[in-house]
Amino acid sequence: MRTIVYGATAALLAGIFAVPADAQQSAQNPPITVTGSKPAKKAPDPNEVVCEKQQDVSSRLVVRRVCMTRAEWAEQRRQDRMEIDRVQTQQPAH
Repeated sequence: MRTIVYGATAALLAGIFAVPADAQQSAQNPPITVTGSKPAKKAPDPNEVVCEKQQDVSSRLVVRRVCMTRAEWAEQRRQDRMEIDRVQTQQPAH
């Protein structure tokens, strides 16, 4: 008798929780929709002047305002990076 009850309960639960095959397919592979493309981001103007505040190395209170074009800032960063690489790869003097 218990076997019949367990079997009937299992069949009932399987019927309740059964998901149609097409629903399983759509859950695994949701449809792809394209709603449009975003416009390309405009590159910043290399001739635009940008000002930055730089703290003086000798004081915690002194702050300088340095203004350069974006191209000059990029060149300054490139030169700083090259100098750092040169110092780090330099052989120590014996």
